[in-house]
Amino acid sequence: MLIRYKRNYEKIAMGLLSFVPTEKDLKKLQQTMKEYEQNEHWQLYLWKQEEDIIGIVGISMLDKSLVEVQHVSVNPSHRQQGIGKKMIKALKEMYTTAQIKPSEIIAPFYEKCQADE
Repeated sequence: MLIRYKRNYEKIAMGLLSFVPTEKDLKKLQQTMKEYEQNEHWQLYLWKQEEDIIGIVGISMLDKSLVEVQHVSVNPSHRQQGIGKKMIKALKEMYTTAQIKPSEIIAPFYEKCQADE
């Protein structure tokens, strides 16, 4: 289930985002987290499975009808279980009136999700 990011999940969110290749550098990661917290057009969602948060997906609202998926990450011990696909599907269900497109960075993963549907 997707839940909206809250500040008390910061360490978990940073840990999950640090698995994204472009977010390996601590300063870059902190900058990204700050953007998600302060920019009203950027939204961060966590994937909760039972009691554990095991995934994260970040979007930017380019306008009311266009959502760009910027980050997708799943805890390595939970990969290859379809969690990423479930997060993308949940986003589509959440933003039914908007077109959802991937950022350049996650496009290969996003396309794979589409092919597997």
